[in-house]
Amino acid sequence: MPLFYQQDINEHTRLAVWEIAEPESFFLKKVALKKEITHPHKRLQHLAGRYLLRFLFPDFPAEAIAIADTRKPFLPDEAYHFSISHCGNYAAAIVSKTARVGIDVELLTPRVEKIKHKFLHPEELVMLEQSTADPITVLTLLWSAKEAMFKWWGNGDVDFSEVLRIHAIPETTSGTLTTSFVKQEIFPLTLTYQLFGNLTLVWTAGNNK
Repeated sequence: MPLFYQQDINEHTRLAVWEIAEPESFFLKKVALKKEITHPHKRLQHLAGRYLLRFLFPDFPAEAIAIADTRKPFLPDEAYHFSISHCGNYAAAIVSKTARVGIDVELLTPRVEKIKHKFLHPEELVMLEQSTADPITVLTLLWSAKEAMFKWWGNGDVDFSEVLRIHAIPETTSGTLTTSFVKQEIFPLTLTYQLFGNLTLVWTAGNNK
């Protein structure tokens, strides 16, 4: 069983990362494929993400998942809040009974350098230039952090550079990020991050907004 990482954040909130090494049949024993996905690897990622929901909470009603107009998956009765992410051969999920959540995993890639001006605020770009940390690692981590914030928000219509704000550049391989969600009002949000070699993991279980 290639469970890559697991953490029980509190009695109501759990997360896990799965390194996918199984065939589709493994996941289909626990979850059904409700939509047509033609690409084999994307289909495998999709199944692994939903498998994790039940891995974290065995009574999670995966068959009841609906998709909002913003493409965010949700449970109509909100029995659980959840977020799923996948990249490469990894899938990640966070599930909470009480709090809105967001999670993202990313593989380090130099491609993020080309789009940094699209998702970073000018103040964040200045902090990045002053940082002594590896630029690709930091950029990937910042992108991952903003993806987690976006999933936490769940309602679309977000300018990553203006609305999702990060107040300090991470300098260690794990810790927390102080951020703000700036849309009509300023809402502080704390993210937790972990670096695993060439993989970033960022999540939040913030207050419902």
